[in-house]
Amino acid sequence: MSFTFQIDTTFTDKLPADPVTHNVPRQVVEACFSWVQPKPTQQPKLLIHSPEVAELLDLNEKDCVSDTFSQVFSGNALLDGMKPYAMCYGGHQFGNWAGQLGDGRAMTIADVINSKGEHWSLQLKGAGETPYSRTADGLAVLRSSVREFLCSEAMFHLGVPTTRALSLSLTGDDVWRDMFYDGHPEYEPGAVVCRVAPSFLRFGNFEIFSKRGDLTSLKTLLDFTITSYFPHLIKGNITTDTYAAWFAEVYDTTKDMIVHWQRVGFVHGVMNTDNMSILGLTIDYGPYGWLEDYNPDWTPNTTDVEFHRYAYGKQAYIAHWNLMKLAEAIAPLFESVEPLQNILDDYATQYKLAWQDMMCQKLGLKQFDEALVESLMNTLEVMETDMTIFFRKLADVEAEDTPETCIQTISPAFYDDDWQNKAKKVWQDWFEDYLGHLKTNAVDNRKAAMNQVNPKYVLRNYLAQLAIDQAHEGDLSMLHELFEVLKLPYAEQPQFEAKYAQKRPDWAKEKAGCSMLSCSS
Repeated sequence: MSFTFQIDTTFTDKLPADPVTHNVPRQVVEACFSWVQPKPTQQPKLLIHSPEVAELLDLNEKDCVSDTFSQVFSGNALLDGMKPYAMCYGGHQFGNWAGQLGDGRAMTIADVINSKGEHWSLQLKGAGETPYSRTADGLAVLRSSVREFLCSEAMFHLGVPTTRALSLSLTGDDVWRDMFYDGHPEYEPGAVVCRVAPSFLRFGNFEIFSKRGDLTSLKTLLDFTITSYFPHLIKGNITTDTYAAWFAEVYDTTKDMIVHWQRVGFVHGVMNTDNMSILGLTIDYGPYGWLEDYNPDWTPNTTDVEFHRYAYGKQAYIAHWNLMKLAEAIAPLFESVEPLQNILDDYATQYKLAWQDMMCQKLGLKQFDEALVESLMNTLEVMETDMTIFFRKLADVEAEDTPETCIQTISPAFYDDDWQNKAKKVWQDWFEDYLGHLKTNAVDNRKAAMNQVNPKYVLRNYLAQLAIDQAHEGDLSMLHELFEVLKLPYAEQPQFEAKYAQKRPDWAKEKAGCSMLSCSS
């Protein structure tokens, strides 16, 4: 073997294991995880890896291009000490309790400690069946794996709390998938992503035990979680005060994550409680998308097309709802729910304050003005306007400009070809108000400050699909180039502007993969 890891078995040593060791889909009770084995692949081939994530794991470039790396992170081989497992959890899906879910398409091949003493879980997505796969095969396909790999790293460089991605590999096996659940399945290339996080524990890990009335396992898991990932909260013995402090921190990091999503225009698409990280990380990149024209009711998930439960404008509300479900899960460990309720009651106020601060940063202003921002949101909806380009171009507006000059400055964000005949009527009043603010309420070095929070480059839906289409043809050039561009989302990168910083083309508005996606993977 060309490299080794310092394996940490604390998770599997301290938590109850499923006594059944064969991978038959079933209900797993009184256990936090099941032992599993990845499915051998026919012809593993590394397509791309993240040097930055490799560095977190003390891997160098020579390690990453080795055959060992390709074999291990496609699920075809295990290093000494690796004992893969899949976690048991439940979840509320689209507002309804779904019962046991679990790692049906993912497995942790190892928890490792790096040279800095940091703990990282290495999880393969698409490596085969587990007891939680239900009727599925536990595999993943190239299109969804490209999206997960690119988005994990893009979000990190945007400054959004997220899981990371180490590698993307082809398996050499074909996978039978019905992409739109419309009765037209076909074979697609199989792929595996290795994703990395300090922990992959979710709200649903706690919900499953609470729903089943297994308070012993619930307490064991919660005590382990606090000891392992929140040790700063322990003041002597772990008590219900410790639990309340833990919930408050989960609430706080979740709130901050949602504010970041809103800042960059990201829509998760499937905010079920089993997709909510207890570390406040963006987790499980399925049918996500970026707002292109500003539309708070937009969802990228075809499953959500009727009710838009997980639309951009509802993400803060859904996060609060999910936190309520987590509070309900741990409430049986409390004599009184008042401490949890007090934390939840504060959510709306704290989220509003954080969101207002974020909007001030996006607008380059010192103080929040509710009328100005409300008018902006309404105006963005009236005239189809690209959110990313609008805020980036807004930094170029000067206090001495006229409203007409401002409209010209942001015009690359307009989707309507006839914008010159419409924009003045729509935008004149707002820019008059905004220019007044720039004279009295602007932050120092406003353009530079705005350009640090308003990205120029995001993983637009159509760009991800173009990279996928080319990868299907064996051309990885766009995958690699896009990966590099997205590492510097706030930099100008003029050589890439024409290719990667333009609004959605007309052909992509309704194209499969560019507008909405299913959960199919």
